[in-house]
Amino acid sequence: MTTYEGSYLWGLRQQVGSRLLLMPGAQVLVVDDADRMLFQRSRDTGLWELPAGAAEPGGGFRSTAVRELLEETGLSVAEQDLVPFASLSEADLHTLTYPNGDVLQCFALCFEARRWTGELVADSDEVVEVGFFDEAPAELHPPTRVVLGLYDDYRATGMFQAR
Repeated sequence: MTTYEGSYLWGLRQQVGSRLLLMPGAQVLVVDDADRMLFQRSRDTGLWELPAGAAEPGGGFRSTAVRELLEETGLSVAEQDLVPFASLSEADLHTLTYPNGDVLQCFALCFEARRWTGELVADSDEVVEVGFFDEAPAELHPPTRVVLGLYDDYRATGMFQAR
């Protein structure tokens, strides 16, 4: 498990403080055989969201998705089993302000994963609880709600979605 301290983003924050940064990253919508979706409750906000995180130097969208899913949930997915279905980048939809005042505009590639290995375990540093749900929990992180809408559109049309 990697920690925020020592990460690429942490190093940037040492230089620029809390001001707005643009950050590439990835989100993973894990769907089981019963079409239930995996959500995790964030320690920062208390809201439910998808496993997600920022890219590190040398990594791409797929490797970021694999790393974040493993770190936050204990589940391992092969890069080739990730299906890109949407991107989320519009500032009004995906600008996050963290409790410490740090601000990020995130540019996320969103993947569906239907095959994985491992045991579901919440990362104690970032995640309060994790589980599969038939429907999205009510206390949902706003960008996650947008991603779920994009996923519904992707499923209905078969076309990659972008916002």
